[in-house]
Amino acid sequence: MSVLFAILLFSLLILVHELGHFVAAKLSGVQVNEFSIFMGPALWKKQIGETLYAVRLVPIGGYCAMEGEDGGSDNPRSFDKAAWWKRFIILVAGAAMNFLVGVLLMIVVYLPAQRIIVPVIDSFEQFATLNGADGLQEGDRILKVDGEKIYVQSDFSLILSLNAGEYHDLVVERSGETVALDNLRMEKHEVIQEDGTTRMLYGMNFTLQEPTFLDKLEYAWNQSLDTVRLVRLSLQMLLTGKAGLSDMTGPVGIVQQMSEVAEASSSRFDALINMLYFGGFIAINLAVMNLLPIPALDGGRVVGLLITTAVEAVTKKKIDPKYEGYLHGAGMILLLGLMAVIMFKDIFVLFKG
Repeated sequence: MSVLFAILLFSLLILVHELGHFVAAKLSGVQVNEFSIFMGPALWKKQIGETLYAVRLVPIGGYCAMEGEDGGSDNPRSFDKAAWWKRFIILVAGAAMNFLVGVLLMIVVYLPAQRIIVPVIDSFEQFATLNGADGLQEGDRILKVDGEKIYVQSDFSLILSLNAGEYHDLVVERSGETVALDNLRMEKHEVIQEDGTTRMLYGMNFTLQEPTFLDKLEYAWNQSLDTVRLVRLSLQMLLTGKAGLSDMTGPVGIVQQMSEVAEASSSRFDALINMLYFGGFIAINLAVMNLLPIPALDGGRVVGLLITTAVEAVTKKKIDPKYEGYLHGAGMILLLGLMAVIMFKDIFVLFKG
């Protein structure tokens, strides 16, 4: 069931992404030649007006093929003839739809929540050494750690783990005022658990809150923003060498993770909620990743659009769109190659396990 759910999820995300491009193009007066889900030979297709609608064989990707998308069309309703701001809206509409779906899924996930943990200190354990007159106090709301905003309680330990050393800069809200705690020693202590295992703990307990409806909406929004930030942190780790190819995963690995989470859930309802959270997380990830300034992605095309528009405004000369097409074509080949490597890595790990 988890595999089926994952397939349906990816299909939905592809559908809403391409639907974003499709609706924006139609509203902008741009001719859409084909709206297709998946790639390869057509399993089903139907011509309605000027647009061919199709469902294809290979369950990867999809596309909204617009007239003159790569230039060279004399059609006055082609993509390249549209005003630059209309083309900008069309290009970002797919990612915007994915982000919207991600936020809606987060709302669905947290609406049933009876309690949520908020980044407000409720109490300290006896072994804690980070509290005191010059440190943290009960009732403090953690706002920032090492310059990173704390959207949800889990951010606290995450941000601390990403920055080596015991000393960190914190910003808290205390009695309605913002207080900066610079170079605060965040010391962990080895604590023996009831089962005999040991854990390294700071010795602070966060507040468990019974949320109102508005609290749940705010929490879902903060979780969505936190997911956006996680993409940025992941990219930073890749660029700085803290993470590598082995830490990346694709659809195969994601399906495996979703299956493991579903099987570990205590009930079918919990399994569904966990799967929906995965769905929201992936949708927001796809939205952000798709807007990265990389050739072949919508973000790369947006950058190309802005550059060519600026250059043409200054030089009063039209730039041949074929050069940008070559760049995006090369980017697509590299992107598909990376996807293939990650997919084979995930399959190897799956069978090895």
